[in-house]
Amino acid sequence: MEIIMLELDDLVKQYSDFRLGPVNMTVKDEVLAVLGPSGCGKTTLLSMIAGICLPDEGTIRLDGRILDGLASEDRNVSLLFQDGALFPHMTARENIAYAATSPNIITELAMSLEITDILHKLPNGLSGGEKQRVALARALAADPAALLLDEPLTNLDAPIKNRLRGELRSFLADLDIPVLYVTHDQQDASVLGDRIVVMRDGTVRQAGTPKEVFERPASSFVATFTGNPNQFRALVRECESATQLDWESYTIEMGADSAVSPGDDVVFCVRPEQIRLSGDAENDPEENVIPCKLIRQHFAGNSYWVTVRPDGTDHEVMVHLSPMVYKQYNIDNRDRICISLPKMAIHLWKTQC
Repeated sequence: MEIIMLELDDLVKQYSDFRLGPVNMTVKDEVLAVLGPSGCGKTTLLSMIAGICLPDEGTIRLDGRILDGLASEDRNVSLLFQDGALFPHMTARENIAYAATSPNIITELAMSLEITDILHKLPNGLSGGEKQRVALARALAADPAALLLDEPLTNLDAPIKNRLRGELRSFLADLDIPVLYVTHDQQDASVLGDRIVVMRDGTVRQAGTPKEVFERPASSFVATFTGNPNQFRALVRECESATQLDWESYTIEMGADSAVSPGDDVVFCVRPEQIRLSGDAENDPEENVIPCKLIRQHFAGNSYWVTVRPDGTDHEVMVHLSPMVYKQYNIDNRDRICISLPKMAIHLWKTQC
């Protein structure tokens, strides 16, 4: 099967107070999650691809065809907004039929998205999740060469959102067309995206697989936006077989990093879910064991967040624990604990990043 590619080359859109780009992306038969805060240019990017607004510079190609200057209806691209935008006077079937390339595709999509039994209903009789399924079916009924999704799960209640997120993952993976999924939700991006692009102020700050972006952020912004509050300044001490950091009164050892040199001022981070609890600082075989005071804790429905303060510092470290580990260490009944920072879980960048 021939692979359809969506290619964005040096794409720029300039407004009076905002500039998007230049953006360069290639999206194959995959889900590319575009992650970033409100106002970073995510929706503008989709709008340019869909032909709603035109770029000031750059080229958009889909399956080798240049889209520049083409009207929206001539681009073979479907765009789904967060509210679905269903026609209120049409039934679910009629909404899908409005864009359908053939009658058979309505039945096929209804079965795939499990909405066969609601096709007779008007939008005001549908739940939030059902509306989004119908809107997705309508977007796909046009048999597009690329699918653009603009935060389609944002307005859904948490239980519906969690269920639909998982269902969408397998459904989108089977489409074999480029899919751009815009979101500000890092969980949406990590679950749905084969790759993630992180944007800020109109520019791409990092691109990679979810694992690469979440565990090896390129900057403090990327780390923070992907849910990692544990970021601390340190000084590089050694860089031979391993990299050693001076952090307060502690020596932190991590895997070798050729991007830094002794004396460099850096920021290191470690994700809360990768921090381990430990026995004691002197006799424990774990890596980078640090004695701490327990500061606070809270239950998050199916896990625990525990905040600790390493001895001799003013820093706070957040640890994400499963209920089993939380109970194993009897966190409820103690005010001190040791944490371990695994060497391979530590990532750093120079402070100018």
